[in-house]
Parts: sequence; C-alpha cells; structure tokens
Amino acid sequence: MITRRRILSGGALAAGGAALLDRFASAFTGTARAQAHEHSPHPAQVPSDQVTVVTPDGATLPFVLKGRVKEFHLTAEPIRQEFAPGMTVNGWGYNGRTPGPTIEAAEGDRIRILVTNRLPEPTPVHWHGILLPHGLDGVGGLIQPHLKPGHTLA
Repeated sequence: MITRRRILSGGALAAGGAALLDRFASAFTGTARAQAHEHSPHPAQVPSDQVTVVTPDGATLPFVLKGRVKEFHLTAEPIRQEFAPGMTVNGWGYNGRTPGPTIEAAEGDRIRILVTNRLPEPTPVHWHGILLPHGLDGVGGLIQPHLKPGHTLA
C-alpha cells in the first residue's frame, strides 16, 4: 500500500543520495583531479580514445611501453601509511602504499607485470580481475610457488 509517509521517505532518500553523488563528484575536480593524474602514464603513451581512471586517494602505476607491450613494475614492501590524521600503521603494500596503485589497461592491450618482493618473507601473488592460467594465480606453496624476498616474478 502506498502511503504519504512512504512517498516522503523515498523522496528524502533520493535527495540524500543525489547530494552524496554531487559531493563525491565535486571532490575529484580541480586540484584533486590534477594530483591524481600526476602519477598517470605520459600522455604520449595513452591512446587518444582511452579514458584514464581516477582512483580516490590512490595512484596510477606508470608503465614503460616496450614495443606493443605495456610493462608495469610492482614492488611488495613494508610500508608506513597514515590513513587519517594521527592514525598511522605499519603494514605491507605495493609501491609504498596500500591499497596498491591502479593498473590501467584497455581491452586488447598486451601487458606484462613484474613483481619484486622486498618483504622480509616469501609471498604469493594473487590477482583480482585478471584471467590467468590456474598455475599463476592462487594459494602460494599449493598452486603456485611463493615469491622469495629479493626476487622478481616476470
């Protein structure tokens, strides 16, 4: 049954959602957008029809173009990161941060990702959102070997 109360509460919810979307969108204009893109690949490396991704409070992993292959380098390492004023943690991350940087690729791109382990112990590499052969993505020591400290997986 539709009541006046349901209509009013639904309208308030929609207005609140629109306000949040507006606030979120305005947070990534101007300086914030420029800072997010300062870590992006060189403009000559990004095809003109490809839109770059803005990762809130994040960074985009730069790449080197080798022939027709985009080569990215991730480094797993101990980090110290401040999540909020006065809230600093010791942790493990990639390229000096957690979560690690965004890896941008367009459909059809050929990519190579090199991972170097600078952690004090072996670690597996587990990808999310990438289709890989079974033996390259899974539980370290069971499905794939651990990446030893100081070694690079290419």
